[in-house]
Amino acid sequence: MKLNYKIITHFFGLLCVFNGGFMLLSTLFSLMYDDGVTLELFGAGFIVSLIGVILMTATKNHKKVLNKRDGYIVVSFGWVVMALTGTLPYIMTGSIPSFTNAFFETMSGYTTTGASILNDIEAIPKGVLFWRSLTHWIGGMGIIVLAIAILPLLGIGGMQLFAAEAPGPNADKLHPRITDTAKRLWLIYFGYTAAETILLQVAGMTFFDAINHSLCTLSTGGFSTKNASVAYWNGQPVIQYIIIVFMFLAGTNFVLSYFAFKGRIQKAIFDEEFKLYFKFIAVFTIIAALIIYFRADFAISSFEHPMVYGKAEASIRHALFQVIAIVTTTGFVTADYTLWTPFLVVFFFGIMFLGGSAGSTSGGVKVVRHMIMIKNGFLEFRRALHPNAILPVRYNKKAVSGDIVFNILGFFILYMISFIVGALVFSMFQIDFESAVGLSASSLGNVGPALGDFGPANNYAALPDIGKWWSAFLMLIGRLELFTVLILLTPFFWRNR
Repeated sequence: MKLNYKIITHFFGLLCVFNGGFMLLSTLFSLMYDDGVTLELFGAGFIVSLIGVILMTATKNHKKVLNKRDGYIVVSFGWVVMALTGTLPYIMTGSIPSFTNAFFETMSGYTTTGASILNDIEAIPKGVLFWRSLTHWIGGMGIIVLAIAILPLLGIGGMQLFAAEAPGPNADKLHPRITDTAKRLWLIYFGYTAAETILLQVAGMTFFDAINHSLCTLSTGGFSTKNASVAYWNGQPVIQYIIIVFMFLAGTNFVLSYFAFKGRIQKAIFDEEFKLYFKFIAVFTIIAALIIYFRADFAISSFEHPMVYGKAEASIRHALFQVIAIVTTTGFVTADYTLWTPFLVVFFFGIMFLGGSAGSTSGGVKVVRHMIMIKNGFLEFRRALHPNAILPVRYNKKAVSGDIVFNILGFFILYMISFIVGALVFSMFQIDFESAVGLSASSLGNVGPALGDFGPANNYAALPDIGKWWSAFLMLIGRLELFTVLILLTPFFWRNR
């Protein structure tokens, strides 16, 4: 099974054209706000688009057959191609002159991690800030299409669980309905983004801030146009509540949104993963809110405007915001949660491993995987007592095949090993324990804010260059469900058979 280099290159060309087109869109914002970098942004978009056209033209006679090995390469290296070409707007405008920093910022954007090396975000030209937000939005929808249309075909990470109910292809066949699926999901994604932009404007944000935060909310990214992130609007709770609602929606399986819009609301509400996702957020919020409420000494010092609607409201809002931001791996912050008692620091570190729903734009392990592992764990107790009984794991009243259960268990083990190795490597760069484990969990889970020296009040600028490359690698493998990238590191993958 030889690699079809022509179709792989053709896909890379298509991605470059796509990327270049969005850069040209950023040029319009640069022109609108007269930020002085319009020509540089246009040049970046033109160069990337031209590279794409050349690659597509040179490979126009490719065989239109994409096998599994081709798929792995297209998915993994496609993200790298997007990140490499995506550095041009930063470099050509001089906003981030260092290639390492520009690549880190771009990879953080496409993987919707939201970790940044920028010390003064508000000094960056608006056209570049819009491009920065667009990398989130592109990456967010990209992972949805991958999860629905491509990853199930490659047998990745148990994605078959919801793909069978997706309004399009299933795990067994690839046909034109993938295009229909992608169109529907793009429409929902775009609709949510437009709705949030309008609501944020009505609530008091400027149009520029509103559209940027909408792009970064629906993608569960976390880049902000303000140095203080969403804490800039601590005196305007309505803005934060709007972002909370859309973070929640972004962390929900987008297929359920499709069903809801088709009038099949019960199918969405009674989905097992959705119910557990909702319960996790509710319980975690109550725990955090109670601690914040009864510890007024740190609550008042941590929030810029804690008494807008009263202490109870502020406690619930900030707890809810941070819980949803971390569970969905969005990474926006309204306060420095590392100051909220040691218990809450460990608490928020723990939920970095949760993740949102499968089929959402969030990163992390995903709720459905935790649910399947928990169910399988309890069934092991029953199997020990009744070794001859047939006790399948059930999800939405359907039996889950053993292959998918093993896939999920294997994914979790590999995820934890990647986390441990990630932290060990960070510690080699003279980074303290708390910061190292925080960096590893945050990078791998695409969360954004970490712990220690890289917590919500800081950024990743102080990370050594080699540490930024390692962090970018963890972002990539975490975003692409581990197997997709790590299989490329095995020798048997490259053998022609």
